[in-house]
Amino acid sequence: MFSVVFLLALLTFSVTGSPVEVRNFTITLPITRRLAFSNVTDLLRHDEARLVAFGEHSMRGRRSADTLPHPTVPLSQVDLGVRMQGYTVRVAIGDSLTNYDLVVDSASAITWVGAAHPYFSFSGVNTNVPVAVTYPFGTFQGTIWEDEITFSERVSISKMPIGVASTMQNIAADGVLGIGPTLSGLGTLPDLPNQMVPTVIDRLVEENTINRPVVSIFFKPTIAYEDNNGELCFGGTNPSRYIGPPAYADITTIRPSSFHWGINLWITYANIEILPRSPGIVDSGCTFLYLATDAYERYRAATGSTLNPVNGLLQISLEQYNQLHDLDFHIGAKILNFVPNAQIWPRSLNHKVNGGDDDIFLVIQSLRTSIGAGYNFINGYVFLQRFYTVFDSGRRRVGFAPTILTEASIN
Repeated sequence: MFSVVFLLALLTFSVTGSPVEVRNFTITLPITRRLAFSNVTDLLRHDEARLVAFGEHSMRGRRSADTLPHPTVPLSQVDLGVRMQGYTVRVAIGDSLTNYDLVVDSASAITWVGAAHPYFSFSGVNTNVPVAVTYPFGTFQGTIWEDEITFSERVSISKMPIGVASTMQNIAADGVLGIGPTLSGLGTLPDLPNQMVPTVIDRLVEENTINRPVVSIFFKPTIAYEDNNGELCFGGTNPSRYIGPPAYADITTIRPSSFHWGINLWITYANIEILPRSPGIVDSGCTFLYLATDAYERYRAATGSTLNPVNGLLQISLEQYNQLHDLDFHIGAKILNFVPNAQIWPRSLNHKVNGGDDDIFLVIQSLRTSIGAGYNFINGYVFLQRFYTVFDSGRRRVGFAPTILTEASIN
């Protein structure tokens, strides 16, 4: 049986042709974003499915071990026409060095293959441990195998526990690379409900490939169908990508945010309190920035925006844009300024949201829940593309630092 790690131990991206960089016990992977949606409805449905899943995860910590289910969301509540999308990273698995493009998911811990292409390896060992995950827009069932996973000639993980799919539904890529907290994998092994599968980060630390269980993400704002616009860094941070020390927030203790990269913060706009200090989730798999309905309405009133009935996005005029203020995210004594340009949808992509060339849409959406639901904000991709983001499972915290693009007028 595979060894389980200690209990507390995304729009599409893919690895480019650039080599993996290894320096000072960190591993840097270049990534490319490709827009994998036909219209804004696809994006909103995809995000909504993830939000439903976050709510369902709140039940996992409230049940005894003998009744704990694997992470699931009722399929009746989501539209399986929304195929799983996110980042993809190309890795090789097994002695055959078969390449797989895996969705990088910051909300889950399991790494698995076998969706678009079957798993084939002479070096893999079947542990016969069942694994099952129902994502908000697809399902996967199979068994845990141990095999080598290779990022480059210089970086690999031996005996990595990976799920090998026997059945799956609605998964567009070859599988998933889970970089969520180890705790987010609790319940994915139906026969071993108290045990969790080590993540890629866990195993890199165990094999002394990296010193710290940290993964960092850098994005450039995307304004075209395909951009070579970011990187993943395993084991630490890449200081050349950000300005000044990151501001860190501890993982919250409030469910369901505590099962994910959940933190506490508060939000203001032009000295108006939009959201009091509350828990929420940092999620690279969601596109937009979501606020509890109460906070969303305060933001809408403060900006004077109106809901566009065609695409469901808030819309403002050019005059209103010129009067837009920063949306400020308070983490302890530090403030992250989400500048006016960051708050709007890229106008070069207006055709993707059924808008005219000169229309101005905002990227803030409503969670459709009241403050106090256990997650009162979701900082999705539109937020992460403006700040270097550090997921530190060792110290159970998330950090943010400004980059040269934080205040860029690129949208």
